[in-house]
Amino acid sequence: MAELKVKTRETGATAVVGRTGFPHVTSVTGGALDIVTGPSQTGFGPLDLLYASLASCLVLSARIAASRFGVLDRLVEVSARVTGEKAQDEPSRVARFNIEFVIRGDFDDAVRHAIAEAAEEDICTVSNTLRGHPEFVSKIAG
Repeated sequence: MAELKVKTRETGATAVVGRTGFPHVTSVTGGALDIVTGPSQTGFGPLDLLYASLASCLVLSARIAASRFGVLDRLVEVSARVTGEKAQDEPSRVARFNIEFVIRGDFDDAVRHAIAEAAEEDICTVSNTLRGHPEFVSKIAG
């Protein structure tokens, strides 16, 4: 049996904000973006980034699932729209994620459902993390 080799890369992000202004986020891989905080501002807010992380992980995972099921050559496109509902009580958090998959390709609904389920339940690191209870380890400096 062949050994599964998982490709990894360094991950992580740093956000910085001053006494005024908006957060600026950089990734260890060289990405950068400014965060918006007003409801009428164009751009990504913290919750948008959470939803974007889940959505992008799900579409990549769906493509992996299609490959595992042997139907990647018939896959045209996958999209995942992620929204959420905030909890009404404390602590402040997202209580529900709403995911809408559109899986275009030459296969039936059973295959579409299998791809979506494998992506969401087995493959996507972000969805698996959100379902779990990850440990938070903080260091504080002055």
